[in-house]
Amino acid sequence: MPAIIGPVQIISVGGGIVQFGDTLYISPKSNAKSNSGAGAVNTGGFIITNNGLSASNVLDTNLVDQPTIGNL
Repeated sequence: MPAIIGPVQIISVGGGIVQFGDTLYISPKSNAKSNSGAGAVNTGGFIITNNGLSASNVLDTNLVDQPTIGNL
């Protein structure tokens, strides 16, 4: 069934989908890479992290890690 859409103003979309009217297939894709040192991504109510010297290797020789173009 066709949809009638009135005036629309979208300020920003971050990490979401904007759909107007009918659709058959929606397949959002995203990829990300993060580098964290020891104890940097701990979550919880009470955390004790004992680290000595910590270093993260951020040398990345891959040109493309996870391609999302063309993945269905």
